[in-house]
Amino acid sequence: MNQAPRIETATITGPFQIEIHWSTGEVFTTDLKDLIGPPRKEDPFCALHDPAFFAQGHADDWGDGLNWPGGLDLGADRLYALGRKQAGLPTREDFIEWMERNNLSLSRAAEAIGMTRRMIAYYKNGSRPIPKTVWLACIGYEVLERHAA
Repeated sequence: MNQAPRIETATITGPFQIEIHWSTGEVFTTDLKDLIGPPRKEDPFCALHDPAFFAQGHADDWGDGLNWPGGLDLGADRLYALGRKQAGLPTREDFIEWMERNNLSLSRAAEAIGMTRRMIAYYKNGSRPIPKTVWLACIGYEVLERHAA
């Protein structure tokens, strides 16, 4: 898989909650309450505060996001990152921040944690999920670098 994760199925499980099955094989029950925010009349997402309206959400035909009537949608990339974060798993953004914090290029990051440059690129562009073991290697690298300084 060299493309961003896609939504295979999405099921509304409660107010602001959706169980999403991803093309990566992962399943996350994602809470959208913080993403949607408080109801504001001028905000088109205000409609999502109505449980009956929220329940009409569904995955689009290509798995690129969730759609509601009236053209409201949320992109798969944002939902995937939110689901991983809520599950306590590293996200693409976490990985990019780790590389930047440690001033690592793709090649240097690969060398630092014993991976190929290609895999580092996949993690950085979000086309592959970051396994816990890889994230632990990233954390370990930082600890060792701090200790060596």
